[in-house]
Amino acid sequence: MNIINEMLLNDFNIKDEVLKFCDISENRVSEIFKDIEKREQYNQYKVIKAMQKNKLSDIHFAASTGYGYNDLGRDVLENIYADVFKAEAALVRPQIISGTHALTVAMFGNLKYGDELLSAVGKPYDTLEGVIGNKRKVKGSLTEHGIIYKQVDLLENGVVDIEGIIKAVNSKTKLVTIQKSKGYCFRKSLSNEEIKNIIDAVKSVNQNAVCMVDNCYGEFVDIIEPIEVGADLVVGSLIKNPGGGLAPVGGYIVGKEEYVNNAAYRLTAPGLGKEVGPSLGITPSMIQGLFLAPSVVSAALKGAVFASDIFERLGFEVQPSPLNKRADIVQAINMKTKENVIEFCCGIQQAAAVDSFVVPEPWDMPGYDCPVIMAAGAFVQGSSIELSADAPIKPPYTVYIQGGLTWNHAKLGIITALDRLYRKNKEIQNILIKL
Repeated sequence: MNIINEMLLNDFNIKDEVLKFCDISENRVSEIFKDIEKREQYNQYKVIKAMQKNKLSDIHFAASTGYGYNDLGRDVLENIYADVFKAEAALVRPQIISGTHALTVAMFGNLKYGDELLSAVGKPYDTLEGVIGNKRKVKGSLTEHGIIYKQVDLLENGVVDIEGIIKAVNSKTKLVTIQKSKGYCFRKSLSNEEIKNIIDAVKSVNQNAVCMVDNCYGEFVDIIEPIEVGADLVVGSLIKNPGGGLAPVGGYIVGKEEYVNNAAYRLTAPGLGKEVGPSLGITPSMIQGLFLAPSVVSAALKGAVFASDIFERLGFEVQPSPLNKRADIVQAINMKTKENVIEFCCGIQQAAAVDSFVVPEPWDMPGYDCPVIMAAGAFVQGSSIELSADAPIKPPYTVYIQGGLTWNHAKLGIITALDRLYRKNKEIQNILIKL
């Protein structure tokens, strides 16, 4: 037995059968890891080049308060983001509290009464349904403000309905939203090539329609970003990929200058826009988090591939499978039963550095239509670039695992989750004992 497995066996009480099974998976995916590391290297150099181009210096780490006029660090950070994402302009602020908030700011800034909003990939993520107001009346929603909402559902096989999009777009279509990640749907996340096909379809009918990509969980997974395939706006959260685990809060909006400015006027006030907004001493964490982001995303991707191989070998349905090209860091696993979901999430929590002693339980979270269980021992509350897992408690009992600031932590979490399942699930015991 090697020294690592000996430690896991003795200090973490992991069963030997579990360790042997996981060692096989780690060897099986070693070549995939090499490809992930190549993309990490490319993206790391891309980020460094953007920082060099904008002459990043220690003077940019100073804090501003109050109105935040003439905040050099904030402005340089936004220029760096614009360069990294190949955009005309960027809005990167601690005043944006989440990905949902960033999307809200971008949509309200670029939609007016009577405009039409189209979701090109079917049902939006649960929390965004409240922003739109399409499922229920929500105070302050887009529909309450006179925005017309339509969506084009995915085809039965989970593929984007390009013909349906072409039919749905018209002269009133002002903004088309494209959610890259799968959300709480057991489907493929969208590659940049698929996003390009959607944008091309939209522009073939209405050249002036604003194509906005929800890029949450997708940054630095590929060597290009959605702006490079034609997106007008790209939106995300800093407590996901681009914050690198260091940003304590924040979101970003990048894209064409006109649309980014419209969002800025919504975030602050008309006439003020990007000129105000204090950094409050957070800029160094946001800058250093972006610097680390390519390596952190690489670690999260390795964890996702590792989990996919393990649970596919155990007979669970996974999305994506280990060999599939990935568009984001999220790994979905159909766990078959509520009990399996809970044990899996408890294992992820148990392996955390923070709150490892906490036992996650399903609860009625605001914005969701059923109880949800969430496991996350995070240094930043709600940070899903840190190792985390969550699941709506309803059939087919799909758990979504993402994040891992380091590969070794992601590995420990997945091994611990399997160990908990092994102790409770006779079917899994039978498979592992036979090895």
